[in-house]
Amino acid sequence: MKTRTFTRTLTALALVAALPLQAYETGDWLVRGGVTTVAPDADSSNVFVGGADLGIGVDVDNNTQLGLNLVYFYTPQLAIEVLAATPFSHDITLNTVGALGSTKHLPPTVSANYYFNDTSAPFQPYVGVGVNYTVFFDEEFTDANAAAGFDDLSLDDSFGLSFQLGMDYVIDDKWHVNASARWIDIDTDATFTLNGTAGKVDVDIDPMVYTLSVGYRF
Repeated sequence: MKTRTFTRTLTALALVAALPLQAYETGDWLVRGGVTTVAPDADSSNVFVGGADLGIGVDVDNNTQLGLNLVYFYTPQLAIEVLAATPFSHDITLNTVGALGSTKHLPPTVSANYYFNDTSAPFQPYVGVGVNYTVFFDEEFTDANAAAGFDDLSLDDSFGLSFQLGMDYVIDDKWHVNASARWIDIDTDATFTLNGTAGKVDVDIDPMVYTLSVGYRF
């Protein structure tokens, strides 16, 4: 009896595996949730205070948050994707010196994705290009730097392009696992005061953004 039951189970699994996967269709919606990591490749100007060049720049660290995606298929190959996330928090360091301050940001990104849509394989790769608008908030110096006279830290919002490579692994007609990597053009001008004297530094953050998530189609 056990052998017969085991044989039937294997047969059922084989039949399911043999079923053709349903490719994405016009009008499909995908909703995804998972983890998103923003890994800046920061390049900054030197910090200036009152016109004086301090001779050092700044850097920005990585952060991981809950990532959310919403995708709509206009055709089986062309989809519009919205990337959202809970606020990212980054430490800002002064090169060779140490912690300077921190900031939070939201990087909503809208992309047009092209799916190769191979119905014979569970892997569904795609490429995308889009636009990003990054909003910075809660900028502040560390307590030690605030006590030293640093104040009024402000980062300008950023608007730029985004490029991505992604892949869905289709489990069945409803569920899939998604992985993507995208580069986002994020540039900001940071201003502050030091004992009442105006200072500034320009920062090209330009992060790689990695997402791993689980998605549902409806």
